[in-house]
Amino acid sequence: MDLTVTTADLAAVAADAVRLVPGKLLDPVLAGLLLEAGPRGVVAAATDRDRAARLECPALVHTEGRVLVPAKPLAETLRALDLPQVRLVVEGSRLAIRAPGARFALPLLDADSHPGVASLPRVVGSVDASVLTSALGVVAATASRDDALPMFTGVRMRAEGDRLVVLASDRYRLAVASLPWEPTGEAFDAMIPATLLLEVARQAPDGAQVTLHADGDRVGLAWHHAVVTTSLLDAGFLHESKVSVSDVDTTVEVDADAMAGAVRRVSLYADTRGTLRLEVGDGEVWLRGADQQAGEAEESVKAEVSGGRTSPTFQSRFLVDALKAFAGRRVRIELQPGLRATVFRAADEDPTDLRYLVVPIMPRT
Repeated sequence: MDLTVTTADLAAVAADAVRLVPGKLLDPVLAGLLLEAGPRGVVAAATDRDRAARLECPALVHTEGRVLVPAKPLAETLRALDLPQVRLVVEGSRLAIRAPGARFALPLLDADSHPGVASLPRVVGSVDASVLTSALGVVAATASRDDALPMFTGVRMRAEGDRLVVLASDRYRLAVASLPWEPTGEAFDAMIPATLLLEVARQAPDGAQVTLHADGDRVGLAWHHAVVTTSLLDAGFLHESKVSVSDVDTTVEVDADAMAGAVRRVSLYADTRGTLRLEVGDGEVWLRGADQQAGEAEESVKAEVSGGRTSPTFQSRFLVDALKAFAGRRVRIELQPGLRATVFRAADEDPTDLRYLVVPIMPRT
């Protein structure tokens, strides 16, 4: 294999592949990046058997070929090079990265042992990348990071006609968004690892269409010259209808940024659990925090209030995350009595129909 390529382009492809498929370090083959040079340039493929990615990069190919090299060293070497172009050429048992005045050589792994990337399942629909990434940035972030609870580490996606419903929960909060999309008519309901979708949200470019593919075992996402597939998690249990929101007795409409700023300031005086009390008044809400050692703080934010005067207690970090989802907008907060979930949603029309639910915490007496 022998090719010349723009350094920044190949560095981006290698870095994206490493982030999409972190690799299993105990198996050097699965920690490797498969490079295949052909008429269309170079294709980089990675897999850990559960997850796989394939990305294309334009290149001037002098000699076609196929090699497997350690993924992270390749990505880090390319990232460190401040050169417009590099040449990749096989030299015996090494892949040499050549540049003026420099040479870096990576060991060749057994390319024939690499499982490769399987073809995509059937197409089930497509969605605008900017709409999808905006929703995933909020929804996927609410999924659990606790691998001991794998059923909460995913994002459930399901088709409902011309809407794509995306939701996730870590048991203490739940976020659900309904996005416009173009279905093919195929049934689609899948639980996808949240860590992968967060990376997709970072990589899929605005203006692109993300095509979703699925069968009974796998789901795939494709955009421009990138494809990623993954095995599915169990999706059956997670549904927004299981969280009751029928007893709303207090509604507050407030500037999300103003309230988020107040939450951050008052949370400096929160107790060891990081809790704040949200007290509803006439035309305002008060945020109060107190700790025997840190002291106490309170701050009011102007608001439009209707209904009763329910005053729940929350963990401040969940409040910040919920309000951040509506940055730059007014947010409507629907409070329920007791420890029933509080619902955050945009006060104005929202094409993604985002709802963010946070469960209050029992206040200390």
